[in-house]
Amino acid sequence: MEQENANQVGPMKVIFAYNDVFFSFFYDDESGCIHRSHEYAMNYVYSGEMILDNGKEQIRVGKGECVFIPRDHHITMYKKTCDGERYCGIFLNFKRNFLREMYGKLDHYKLPASTSKLDAGVIKLPKTAEIASLFASMTPYFDPEVKPQDDFMNLKLQEGLLALLHIDERFAPMLFDFNEPWKIDILDFMGKNYMYEFTLDELAHYTGRSLATFKRDFKKISDLTPEKWLIRKRLEIAYAKMKEGGRKVADVYAEVGFKNPSHFSTAFKKQYGVPPTAVFS
Repeated sequence: MEQENANQVGPMKVIFAYNDVFFSFFYDDESGCIHRSHEYAMNYVYSGEMILDNGKEQIRVGKGECVFIPRDHHITMYKKTCDGERYCGIFLNFKRNFLREMYGKLDHYKLPASTSKLDAGVIKLPKTAEIASLFASMTPYFDPEVKPQDDFMNLKLQEGLLALLHIDERFAPMLFDFNEPWKIDILDFMGKNYMYEFTLDELAHYTGRSLATFKRDFKKISDLTPEKWLIRKRLEIAYAKMKEGGRKVADVYAEVGFKNPSHFSTAFKKQYGVPPTAVFS
């Protein structure tokens, strides 16, 4: 599943897809995944609970609730059992070619260029009859033995798109914006997202560049490789948290993006000449 890097913790996890419609269900109570979708998405919770964490706040999505996630939005998802029911969810992904096709058909949604867009963040959608009807009609496909036709799934994507447009007309200028992303400041983006594991392809995409352009632009602003720059940034943040905030190694290493304390301690000593335990004020 391209847009999710799943980290299985419990005994069972199942995800399957039909034509950009994803069904997932989890039997454990701790599964989390880093969501880095390049596309717009509607995420519906059929049962259980989903918690979305963007680093600043947590959004809880319960049974029968649906959220909209904009493209290139980076969040952590936790899918949990709630009220004795395992997590089951359905994701609709709206790719650019699908949106272009729909834009050509939906003349009455071609709003003036001055129409404002919605804020580029997760939006918890109201419970409408259209959303309830759409996802209720898709629940038979939680059985992976029941395979729908691609054209039928395409109709479900169209229903999802229309449900969004009926909720708020400002979805139109957001979803039907086909301009290539503007280049954004590389170090600003990396400085705000240093704790996440990005590939070079992802860094290029999120900053609005091709991979070749990203590499060329990065060489202009740093003598380090992007990977080494991120490690140095993580260590600098960790140093400040321990020195000024009195935080312990066990509390800091994962928070700044290291996978284990051993790797953190080795990198810290290499950069600062002392182990991290020597930094406490």
